[in-house]
Amino acid sequence: MTTRADGRGLAGLAALLADPTRAGFCLALLDGRAWTAGELARSAGVAASTASDHLTRLVRGGLLVEERQGRHRYLRLADPSVAHLVEDLAARAPAPATPPRTLRAASADAALAYARTCYDHLAGRLGVALYDALLARGVLDRAGGLALTPAGMSWLAGLGVPVEPLRAARRPLVRDCLDWTERRPHLAGAVGAALCGRFRDLGWTARGAGRAVRLTPAGRDALAEGLALDPAVLTGPASRDSGPARA
Repeated sequence: MTTRADGRGLAGLAALLADPTRAGFCLALLDGRAWTAGELARSAGVAASTASDHLTRLVRGGLLVEERQGRHRYLRLADPSVAHLVEDLAARAPAPATPPRTLRAASADAALAYARTCYDHLAGRLGVALYDALLARGVLDRAGGLALTPAGMSWLAGLGVPVEPLRAARRPLVRDCLDWTERRPHLAGAVGAALCGRFRDLGWTARGAGRAVRLTPAGRDALAEGLALDPAVLTGPASRDSGPARA
């Protein structure tokens, strides 16, 4: 029994994402929710039978998992490592050849570029700014590889995020995730997920359309005061010329 991937195995994995429809499904599922097969079919503009074939391949390939409830087939990314893989590949993809054709599409792209969920953690310009602020504050340290500092543990506790359960999680405590719009890292791992959830619970962020995340007035005030985030980042896409997402 081999424990290492060979060329054929890697090529097979790459082939799963080589189709635009299957790749689009994986990008849609980066919102961290489970979608029905019908919802994914409509999002990609393909027939239900076509979507079913693609989804079966993704499940068999280990990128998605499915749950059935009655007549509905729900699908989600298999685990956070798959989300990390998809986001990392998207960050290396070339920019679209043409910009969005409508104001609505451009606004949606700008909202995604500003702040969105990357599976279960915060991404986009806001996510990258948060990552930078946590490094500057000493919550995170990169001297010997990304790590949560003792001061960071205290900061999390003060925010109402218990650290010990995160240590027991079957995933890295902190992890870089290359942002596909900013081309710089945002924070993933158990701490990244916990912060994303805590910000939502505190009313600092709210879900927007699709994967987009809105920063609330309370969130702007809290992040400006607590982490000294750049006011230009806290204004959001509606208040600045932010251009569409690049991937």
